[in-house]
Amino acid sequence: MPRLLVDDPDDARIADFIGLRDHELRRRREAQGGDMAGLFVAEGDIVVQRAVRAGYRVRELLVDATRTEALPPEIADAVPVFAAGPRVLERITGLGVHRGVLATFDRRPVPPPAEVVAGATRVVVLENVVNPTNVGVIARSAAAFGYQALLLDHSCCDPLYRRASRVAMGEVFGLPHAWLGRLPDGLAVLRERGFTVVALTPDGGAEDLDAVVAGLAADERVALLLGAEGHGLRSDTVAAADRRVRIPISAAVDSLNVGAAAAVALYAVRPSTLRSVLVELA
Repeated sequence: MPRLLVDDPDDARIADFIGLRDHELRRRREAQGGDMAGLFVAEGDIVVQRAVRAGYRVRELLVDATRTEALPPEIADAVPVFAAGPRVLERITGLGVHRGVLATFDRRPVPPPAEVVAGATRVVVLENVVNPTNVGVIARSAAAFGYQALLLDHSCCDPLYRRASRVAMGEVFGLPHAWLGRLPDGLAVLRERGFTVVALTPDGGAEDLDAVVAGLAADERVALLLGAEGHGLRSDTVAAADRRVRIPISAAVDSLNVGAAAAVALYAVRPSTLRSVLVELA
């Protein structure tokens, strides 16, 4: 496919890529009412491939003008491909290079929570997790350990934000997600469908994770609830959970990063079907 050379950072043809180095600017641009509402940006060949495979429509690509590798085969010939030099790329990303390719995609309507959890047995719920790296780590772990949905309150980072999807290596595109109302009231959709809500907390009075896992029924529907970096879940959200659990760690360490804690807990509470597969592989 032909490449369209861009040598001016202010070229209107690449306006949708501007602001990637500024999280708050991109949030405003991509939010409802922003000039990029309905779009998101993906970065890197694997991430772009997984977005296309998940059914998102790619609009345009931006590559390094010196790139010689073929573009991902999933990209249709009709998609415009802009090629830019270091000056343009630095204006966009803050560096003179990026991870092979940037692409803009059309968003799809986000389904309601009830639809996303309808057939699920394991879901992860986030409250006020604003760091895109942590959202990406959690989404990737959830996909790896067989979780079927990601639910977020509206204070969380957008899981389709460029840095979140990059850290998730594109796994977020295949993991259904939905937005909840403010917690703990937003948990009602899970209670109505028989989920046991398990809140992860560093509180020394909480149950140990191993003990909770041992007591879960094979067919039990579980929602693992994780809170913000630093202070964790709000007290009223923790109080609303069915069970409050902690990961036993050394007394020399006060807590784990939410992304690391999520990986441990998501693995421990993984679906019984995945447990069986792992036992067979062993």
